Amino acid sequence: MTHSRTAATFPPPVMEARRWLDGVDFSDRSLINVSQAAPVDPPPPDMLAAMAEIVLTDPSAHLYGPVLGLDPLREEVAAQWSRDYGGTLTARNVAITSGCNQAYAAAVATLCGEGCEVILPVPYYFNHRMWNDMAGVVTRPLSVGPDMLPDPDRAAALIGPRTRAIVLVSPNNPAGVEYPAALLRAFRDLARARGIALILDETYRDFHSRDGAPHDLFADPDWDDTLIQLYSFSKAYRLTGHRVGALTASPARLAEVEKFLDTVTICPAQLGQMAALWGMRHLADWLAGERAEILDRRAAIHDHLPALSDRGWTLHGVGAYFAWLGHPWPESSATLAPRLVRDAGVLTLPGTMFVPDGDAAGPPSLRVAFANVDRAGIATLFDRLAALPR
Repeated sequence: MTHSRTAATFPPPVMEARRWLDGVDFSDRSLINVSQAAPVDPPPPDMLAAMAEIVLTDPSAHLYGPVLGLDPLREEVAAQWSRDYGGTLTARNVAITSGCNQAYAAAVATLCGEGCEVILPVPYYFNHRMWNDMAGVVTRPLSVGPDMLPDPDRAAALIGPRTRAIVLVSPNNPAGVEYPAALLRAFRDLARARGIALILDETYRDFHSRDGAPHDLFADPDWDDTLIQLYSFSKAYRLTGHRVGALTASPARLAEVEKFLDTVTICPAQLGQMAALWGMRHLADWLAGERAEILDRRAAIHDHLPALSDRGWTLHGVGAYFAWLGHPWPESSATLAPRLVRDAGVLTLPGTMFVPDGDAAGPPSLRVAFANVDRAGIATLFDRLAALPR
């Protein structure tokens, strides 16, 4: 019997978790949903007005566009990345994709054939694992340390003749931790020395806690012989439904990316691209305010942590939209998370959704995504978790 590509992987975790809500009565307390790392508010009013004007007055918004994205958006990304990271990029280094997930799929498609291997730190972003599975790519899990940071030496031991890439996400999904610049350089040096790619997913770069550039990889004049960077406009400008991401790499790699994109979506949606471009040109101050709000929520996690620590909870990582929590129960998070919906009115994802089957890091852990929960909501969330009987 022939098995399909889709049968090679697991069901979408966020959709599975939403089914836990079926039949649960929330009339006595509202649901706190910390399961998905995507803003639910619409874009700011000025952007909505600009988008409406585009829809009404720009006929090109409704047509096919270039496969690799609109030239002005590619140029803007290159200019801002050059400024922000202290490097030299051109539009020929940038492809616009239909979301960051597609950017990852395209990158892997250009690197891997059947049976090739990609190293993912564990816990990993589950959609990365899902795409590897469906592409016939073997995921080599790289366990992280207690600080939730991967070790280049341990990664080196996993590299074999079929390894094609190491994938890092910083700020990390699901653990929230920010990878130090020196650590990213060490992984770049490892990948370059072994002739493989370093895929760096910076979906949450706009909510980094440190001032200045999060790394200096683009300052290397030969960066594109090794580095492939992924980005999403969805989180920065609340454009999740418009599916706009970016992939930054060498022009030669983008020529291969173009083949993939042309057969999947032909081109990214024009309206989303035009909105992203408008946002990059006009919303710097607004985005700074969004970053300040997310950093305050990160601080709120620390401020309210004692209420949970006293009940046996532990915080292993926090940053961007995420907190990675250790729970105090002997049961697996796979059964605890559905129980939290009923017993606490909290929807979160179990750590088991971010690790391979049988990995010990999953059962004692939960991912809390606080993209849509402010400081007061975090206090309520922690109160509910602390009130659960041991």
